[in-house]
Amino acid sequence: MADASPAIATHGLRKEYGERVAVESASLTVEPGEVFGFLGANGAGKTTLVKMLLGLVKPTSGTAALFGRSVRTPDARRSVGYQPEQFRFPEWMTGAETLAFHARLGGVGSSAIQPAISRALDRVGLGGRGGDRIRTYSKGMQQRLALAQALVAQPRLVILDEPTSALDPVGRRDVREVIASLRDEGVAVFLNSHLLSEVELTCDRVAILHQGRVVREGRLGELLAAPTELHLTVDAVTQRLLDAIQPFATAMRPNGRSIDIDLASPDAVPAVARAAQAAGAELWELRTRQTTLEDVFIGVVRAQE
Repeated sequence: MADASPAIATHGLRKEYGERVAVESASLTVEPGEVFGFLGANGAGKTTLVKMLLGLVKPTSGTAALFGRSVRTPDARRSVGYQPEQFRFPEWMTGAETLAFHARLGGVGSSAIQPAISRALDRVGLGGRGGDRIRTYSKGMQQRLALAQALVAQPRLVILDEPTSALDPVGRRDVREVIASLRDEGVAVFLNSHLLSEVELTCDRVAILHQGRVVREGRLGELLAAPTELHLTVDAVTQRLLDAIQPFATAMRPNGRSIDIDLASPDAVPAVARAAQAAGAELWELRTRQTTLEDVFIGVVRAQE
């Protein structure tokens, strides 16, 4: 019977370093097969929370469990693959030797190690390069190898810390495809990244951490469900024009010959255009802009500050 426990469950997790609170009362749940984005500025406490999940840092208070078992239990961490942001591999080793070492650490049996290595290398786009010394790998190839070592033991939970920071656009797309395939296989992915556009393309849910506290959490679609913004440029902004488009707007910000409009409904764009023309305005530009994850993140952080 499949384990119905959450891949990650924390409650009131807190970590203090002397008088400084790094993480304060963090409560999160990540389900199997879910891609969860964990966002925060530098120093927000993301790395500390990840270290508590991995048993590298002991919480001051609160609880954390992986698949229903306390993170303080070594067996709980056997189901986890981890790609750190700062990774270093012995340059004299080959990629395959490195993966063999991590496979053994992950409990892969001797007879299954070679197939596991081949599968992991192919999955990250390093097929045929496993016999090369790491000193010959580019920075992007080393980052792919770091992802491979997180996957080689076929974990049920993968924690990725900035997995695309050294990759070009093709490499970033490849990583997105790997993450999507993990989701399809029922593997949970906990993703730390400063590249909010990547998170927006990848994650099902996100949480925003600010000064050690989770200040916003939800499904990505819900967080981005803010009104569409419409940028309107005309020959002249008049009171007659403002009155004409007011019924379709929740807010308007005139600026010279332009108006930024928060629409009550994305379907109101044609109505705004017709109302502007009926008010005698000459349309020069009509451009919509949808809310992005970056908008949400910056808005949340500024509101907290």
